[in-house]
Amino acid sequence: MSGAGGEPAESQAGAEQSDADLAAAWAAETEAETEAGTAAGTEGAGAGEGGDAARVLNQAEIDSLLGFDDGPSGKEQRSGLERLISSGLVSYERLPMLEIVFDRLVRIMSTSLRHFTSDNVEVSIDNILSLRFGDYLNSIPLPAMLAVFRAEEWDNYGLMVVDSAMIYSVVDVLLGGRRGTAQMRIEGRPYTTIERTLVERLIRVVLADLSTSFDPICPVTFHFERLEVNPRFATISRLSNAAVLARMRVDMEDRGGRLELLLPYATLEPVRELLLQQFMGEKFGRDSIWETHLAEELWNTDITLDAVLDELVVELSQIVAFRPGSRIMLNAGPDARVQLRCGGVALFEGKVGQSRNRVAVRIERDGLRGGRRGPA
Repeated sequence: MSGAGGEPAESQAGAEQSDADLAAAWAAETEAETEAGTAAGTEGAGAGEGGDAARVLNQAEIDSLLGFDDGPSGKEQRSGLERLISSGLVSYERLPMLEIVFDRLVRIMSTSLRHFTSDNVEVSIDNILSLRFGDYLNSIPLPAMLAVFRAEEWDNYGLMVVDSAMIYSVVDVLLGGRRGTAQMRIEGRPYTTIERTLVERLIRVVLADLSTSFDPICPVTFHFERLEVNPRFATISRLSNAAVLARMRVDMEDRGGRLELLLPYATLEPVRELLLQQFMGEKFGRDSIWETHLAEELWNTDITLDAVLDELVVELSQIVAFRPGSRIMLNAGPDARVQLRCGGVALFEGKVGQSRNRVAVRIERDGLRGGRRGPA
């Protein structure tokens, strides 16, 4: 008896049984390896019978493998994988003036927040880095307040994040809390109207200082738009777009917190040329002494002017046929205008005349700019 393909039924049954046996053996072997790996992870690496089994890497080992090290050497020596991931980002160091703006913001904020809180306030910058906007939204520690503000002159938006510690510190200071008390942290509930109002006042003070920091480069007004607590509602740019993040630390003696200021590169595009300067008012290659000397010497330069009465297009055969006494007929009449040229550049237009037994050209029009008529 044969099967549909012409092969014996016994051969097909044997092949199917063999495949089933192999699958069962493979499943049993996989299950045994999984149990051995779990046992090795529980007893710890280096155990006698579990030393050869696969073990689960912890977070520190994964970060070391990928090159994401928070230590001081991690920023300088990065693995190839991390370089590949961050290759699409633009480093903030390509905008040198932006670092000066943030440094100026720290100094101004230290003074304004002292007046705002009537307390001893110290503001410092933790770091300035470039990252993708979507990655930052996913890394915001909650609960926090996210303030969306608008740059009026640049017609774009920015984001300011106030963390939970800073929120309760500001509320405690503005409502007369005593110094030295333990910091109160109430999480798991929405922020009250009083808390939102006090934090909004803080944000307006910081935005005014940020506008002042940009004044030496480009006058800009940052206007507070809205306050959000959900990062999804504070999206101001595409998730894949690059942005500059400045993390600032605010210390009020035994209280304080963090402020994070994020500006997308699309927001900074109108002043990108100004932020590329190495220092304020940069003008490379400028030497006033050489410019003055060059201008003085230019007045003493000799140039040759050609007075062109008319131009004719003559064939080569006619030129060859010229003989002594031949005449060239010009289209210029008695009132024809003459064009003065320096090389191939037309400078002036004038009229042919006579002065002291010499042929002269009276300049009446600027040939370059089409200036007004009049004697020169």
